[in-house]
Amino acid sequence: MPLYEERLSKDMTWIRDEVASLGAAVQKAQEDAVRAALTGNRELANQTILRDHPINRQTREINRLCHAFLATHLPSAGPLRLISSILRLVNELERIGDYAATIAREGIQLPHLPTGLLKQEMGEMAEQAQTCLRQAMRSFNEKDAELARETKTIAAQGKSRGDLAFEELVHESETSHEQIRYLFDALILVGRLKRVCDRCKNICEETLFTVTGETKPPKTYRILFLDDENTCQSQIAQAVARKSFPNSGQYDSAGRRNGVDLEPGLVRFLERHGLVSGAAETTALDPDPHKVAKYDVVVSLKGPVSDYLPQQPFRTVFLDWDVGDLPEGLAATESEDRYTEMYREIAARVRDLMEILRGEGAD
Repeated sequence: MPLYEERLSKDMTWIRDEVASLGAAVQKAQEDAVRAALTGNRELANQTILRDHPINRQTREINRLCHAFLATHLPSAGPLRLISSILRLVNELERIGDYAATIAREGIQLPHLPTGLLKQEMGEMAEQAQTCLRQAMRSFNEKDAELARETKTIAAQGKSRGDLAFEELVHESETSHEQIRYLFDALILVGRLKRVCDRCKNICEETLFTVTGETKPPKTYRILFLDDENTCQSQIAQAVARKSFPNSGQYDSAGRRNGVDLEPGLVRFLERHGLVSGAAETTALDPDPHKVAKYDVVVSLKGPVSDYLPQQPFRTVFLDWDVGDLPEGLAATESEDRYTEMYREIAARVRDLMEILRGEGAD
């Protein structure tokens, strides 16, 4: 092996060994923090908080080694891809270490240990988060792309379990006289465990980038358009979005009530503009919060969204667009003009929204 390649390989091995060591330290911190919080072991909690300092120092050292590697070897292709992944990966590990310290601190502050269903959910969440972290690091250390893909699925399940634990906390706050301090601290614990799963998913994506060159695909957004009966404005918006940005989102429309037919002349207008072929079905809105929460954005084209949905999900954005009234009682030519005005306004707003979500290259 030529001297340059030998030195490059040696330095790369050194960095990878440091990353494996950091990953092991973060895994231990996470396990100890959860055990301390669920068992009330204050000594273990305090030790976990202290051990976050060496984790931060090791993170900085790996960053230094990576930048020195870049300056010394001017790598390309595989080595460059690996170093760029490591720089991002150690940031994820440092954040997970911070979460462990926070879990330990919140565990100390708990007025009493978690009980009942919440304790069970937190325990299972913690086990899932630890499994994700362990497998995510193994996939990176062993360059195992298949394990990385499997672990991403587990991480998504961990986030869903966190939502169940959150609901249990909300229920407990409504049906008992539990201390606010306990509920607040427990909520933070649940939130940090969910974030561990998020960070593990990111580590898996770095593994896939390193091993296969595969990059994270752009997010596909779920968008719901609303009007009174799903017979006009919301149908136009859904059709425009589907035609103009088919790869950027999944689009639905609904009404406060389920209208029987689309507004007169609307189908012909949509067909002339290549937006639909044939009659479209109307749909009544299902206000179930769990179903609404699957949407990234809900847009009302007739009045405020809050008139349709009194409760806004945490991760869902509500938008109110004033795009004009229905062309009721107008002559055919005037109706056509109203549809045209409405169509242009909606098309411009849909374009602005999708470019905010996906950038100028939205398609």
